[in-house]
Amino acid sequence: MHPTQSRPMRLPAAAFAALLLALGGPSLAGDEGSKAAYARADGLAKATRDKVFKARVRANWLGKSHRFWYRNDLADAAREYILVDAEKSERRPAFDHAKLAEALEKAVGKPQKATHLALDQFTVADDGAVHFGFEGKTYRFDPAGELKEAPSPPVENLAPSERERRRPTEEGTRESPRGEDSPDGKFSVVVRDHNLILHEKAGDKDTVLSFEGSDVDGYEAGVFWAPDSKRFIALRRVRGSERKVNMVASAPKDQLQPKLVTHDYLKPGDQVPVSRPHLFDVDGRKEVPIEPDLAPNPWSVDQFRWAPDSGRFTFLYNQRGHQVMRLVAVDAKTGKASAIVDERPETFFCYSSKLFERRMDGSNEVIWMSERDGWNHLYLIDLVDGQVKNPITRGTWVVRGVDRVDEEKRQVWFRAGGVHADQDPYHVHHARVNFDGTGLVVLTAGDGTHEVEYSPDREFLVDAYSRVDAPPVVELRRTKDGGLVCELERADVSRLEATGWKPPQRFVAKGRDGKTDIYGIICRPRDFNPDAKYPVIENIYAGPQGYFVPKRFAPFYGHQALAELGFIVVQIDGMGTNERSKAFHDVCWKNLLDSGFPDRIAWLKAAAEKEKAMDLSRVGIFGGSAGGQNALAGLLTHGDFYKVGVADCGCHDNRMDKIWWNEQWMGWPIGPHYAEQSNVTLAPRLTGKLLLTVGELDRNVDPASTMQVVDALIKADKDFDLVVFPGADHGAGGSPYGERRRRDFFVRHLLGVEPRGR
Repeated sequence: MHPTQSRPMRLPAAAFAALLLALGGPSLAGDEGSKAAYARADGLAKATRDKVFKARVRANWLGKSHRFWYRNDLADAAREYILVDAEKSERRPAFDHAKLAEALEKAVGKPQKATHLALDQFTVADDGAVHFGFEGKTYRFDPAGELKEAPSPPVENLAPSERERRRPTEEGTRESPRGEDSPDGKFSVVVRDHNLILHEKAGDKDTVLSFEGSDVDGYEAGVFWAPDSKRFIALRRVRGSERKVNMVASAPKDQLQPKLVTHDYLKPGDQVPVSRPHLFDVDGRKEVPIEPDLAPNPWSVDQFRWAPDSGRFTFLYNQRGHQVMRLVAVDAKTGKASAIVDERPETFFCYSSKLFERRMDGSNEVIWMSERDGWNHLYLIDLVDGQVKNPITRGTWVVRGVDRVDEEKRQVWFRAGGVHADQDPYHVHHARVNFDGTGLVVLTAGDGTHEVEYSPDREFLVDAYSRVDAPPVVELRRTKDGGLVCELERADVSRLEATGWKPPQRFVAKGRDGKTDIYGIICRPRDFNPDAKYPVIENIYAGPQGYFVPKRFAPFYGHQALAELGFIVVQIDGMGTNERSKAFHDVCWKNLLDSGFPDRIAWLKAAAEKEKAMDLSRVGIFGGSAGGQNALAGLLTHGDFYKVGVADCGCHDNRMDKIWWNEQWMGWPIGPHYAEQSNVTLAPRLTGKLLLTVGELDRNVDPASTMQVVDALIKADKDFDLVVFPGADHGAGGSPYGERRRRDFFVRHLLGVEPRGR
């Protein structure tokens, strides 16, 4: 430091507390920034680990019956085995634990605790006897209390494997098989010099079907054959841009000198590889032109499917810019194309999370997901003429995903948000509805977000639900009407609460329009003093692809550890994020700079009105990736509110980041709004304290995006802090060192003390 320069004055903790008192704000505990405070923060995850019991049920259904068993793992390695008969609404111990412990003790000559029986290969027979393995032998224990060695029961009576337990994934249309050989085995199609060659196996004869292919615009290997082998679809692909991102590994592990690291990485505005379908007639040895061209500017064309009678094929077309999504049908004889579904929203079609279609050849129908009425719902559409037969779901709530389509019963099993108007609209519930929109049955009811597991015949479901402030409850319910059969478990959190743990507080306030509910959580330190004043830190991620405020119960969130240092930490989902109405989501359209800040600030002000301990004169903000972009944008566009920010690996200019994410929300072609909303452009506005962190080998977000902000800040003569992590990938700011630096930064600039955590 130059002799004439002086360091900014930093107040000791006691002096800072006295200053707060003089300004009308009561003092905190007095050890802010100390080793003890950091120890509390660092030890919170461990202190809360393995302190919650009876929080889940893994149902082991017995054969084709409506009985199942499960095991509860309890405190101090205790366990219990439970048998449930869904038909009888009966839940009871699977056996007499005390009698079995006594019998086992005699059989093996060792003391056994009824509360700690470690049984494997466990199952229950039809007569109520239990079979299990113990110390290398297999036993049978009957209801009368007799224990004897016996062979294991048949495999079909054992518990399902982990693979079989998994909830089914969303069911959509599957593409027709792609390959070279025709279904009848008479022909094959290969690509030679970028053109198509039809090979007739009888006579070993080749016919060249195309001549225009080249190395920049050629045919792809593999075709989609019609079931009758008379026609096929081939994709001709125009090569896209070959953008490379070059990064320097400054401290590689395998050599002394730096090395260049290069990878492919398309950015907004780059030319994407473009595939277009071409239809060929085998008998005529010719192409059948597809007219009109309903896929002129594709981001993607995929999900090709032939009708069973080979009369036509259908495919999905997602237009560049994501403002047109079509289900296109092509007549196999004439090549005439028509749009069965033609979605043209004014903003964007959210293909990354709200694309679902199920083509059903047997009934010539398609189930299609759309936000056309302002909410994400399912529609039944005629696959021949494209007419909407009826909405399958409707209302001021959203379909969150499809679990199962039952074409025989004409029913859809799906997940929904907001279906219970008196609950948080982000809570996931499960439901079933008929294709014609009748018979809606909401299968889950509890006030929380739900995960379910169905019985093999789907007549019953095990439903576990929770909230951030409510431990899990597990119920057995009927799928016929969603009715409750019995409660299975209610989580035991007594040991967790004994640590001083407190759950996050849910808080709801109106957004920028004064009408829309904005949801978030508030985390306080365990020794919270309601009469003190605490700086507030917002953990932000405003990416439009999802929502980010936690909804499920967890014994530990990172927010709580940061709060232990003497902060109130919040997280909020503002407008522009996902899983609400279309209007709520559309705020992000060509407007990522907004980041929901008007809603967030309104929410924080409303929270501070109720919680006087929140000091909104000292507000910090941090985030990573899109959240890093948001955190810096908060300082640049709302510097009168956010005073301290930490931005990790931010995509600070949407022209610098990955193509799919940014074009979906910012649009294509690239307009002036990209530059106008760039943190690089806005860098001269910086007034608060800023820490930038980035990994030098970030493959997710080009690290040059952060360095361009650095360049702009230097040119604007702005003070800031920077940490570059040699050799690190995306999210380096969440590493132990990055986490410590972030904590230190907030302690120093929001609490006004020098960190002493080390």
